[in-house]
Amino acid sequence: MATLDLDTYDELISSLYEAAHESDNWRRALEIIKDLFAANFVTLILRVPSQGETGLMVAVGRVEDRELGDASVSYFPYQHQQTPFSNLPANKVFTVEDVMSEGEWRQSSYRKHWCAASGVYHLLGADIETPDAGRLRFRITRDEASPAFGAEERALCERIIPHLRRALTLHNQLDRTASMSTLYCQAVEKLSLGIILVDENGHVIDQNLAAKHLIESEDGLKVVGGRLEAFYPSDNKELRRLIRQAFSLAETEAGGAGFPEAMSLTRPSGEVNLGVVVEPIPRTAWADGKGQPAAAVYIRDAVGRSQASSEVAKKLFGLTPAETQLSLQLANGLSLEEAAEALGIRRNTARAHLRSIFSKTGVRRQTELVRLFLNSVAPLGGGLGGELDSLAS
Repeated sequence: MATLDLDTYDELISSLYEAAHESDNWRRALEIIKDLFAANFVTLILRVPSQGETGLMVAVGRVEDRELGDASVSYFPYQHQQTPFSNLPANKVFTVEDVMSEGEWRQSSYRKHWCAASGVYHLLGADIETPDAGRLRFRITRDEASPAFGAEERALCERIIPHLRRALTLHNQLDRTASMSTLYCQAVEKLSLGIILVDENGHVIDQNLAAKHLIESEDGLKVVGGRLEAFYPSDNKELRRLIRQAFSLAETEAGGAGFPEAMSLTRPSGEVNLGVVVEPIPRTAWADGKGQPAAAVYIRDAVGRSQASSEVAKKLFGLTPAETQLSLQLANGLSLEEAAEALGIRRNTARAHLRSIFSKTGVRRQTELVRLFLNSVAPLGGGLGGELDSLAS
């Protein structure tokens, strides 16, 4: 076992917390542990196999002089369900000797059929319990020709486990936050709400797909030299004022608290004006926020096409496919005659569908039907565009 000097300890702890932020860094953390313990493998079993689901593990080590993985972390299927090292006390370091005698270990089916093929004989590890991911199995192994793990190595492992547990917990929490953020972004996209992050000069830092489509149309908003601008000078002056005001508010002690500012942007196409809200992004207490996005510009196109999913709408309201297609066309602002023409059906057929729709949804007017669809969860089940075009083709 290598000596755990201060520099090595610092590198190990740093690598563990870097791995919490970026999955590829787990390889470096496990490699340091492998060298410290003169091990042939270091493994994190992330998911134990269950019925119909293969397990998953992260491992570093060598098989027949071939190193597992490359410069990034390597994931492998973990298929062994029956192991004598299950249901052990959480976060408690153990060796084979703590679970069974050497004779029992040599006769173990698990050792013969699983471990022997990989050159695994001596084992040191712990089942690490985390709040979000349950128990993860951490294993350090050596081949039979190497010495067994001793008291000093057990003590070293006990020092590492708390840091490993914190890093895994943080990693799981960050992954969950990223997943929730992606989910929220997708929901916003499906609701056709444009969001643009700008700096104090109005330069675009980031934007979602709905905002990108609005900008590309240059129908009320555009980007000139990387800066967000309104189409008409008077609107652009007001937009710049709102952005400056958002930054001023973000710099106050309130940290961005207050009412967001709103405006209406005239569109050269003559369509209904774009609704725009500018809101400061509150800075954190531990950062001054300089150089960071500090204002969000929200844009809603009142005449934009609904992204409602035909399949979801059909299930929500108990409509037939034909009734669903007509409802979606009406939700996009078409009159009954225009919807019938778009769908290639007769007006009398469209009227019959509409009567059936009214009966099933409990509304009595076309305007109520449109409001029902636009305020329902139907858009959240749709894709990010193109579905209505395919329905009408």
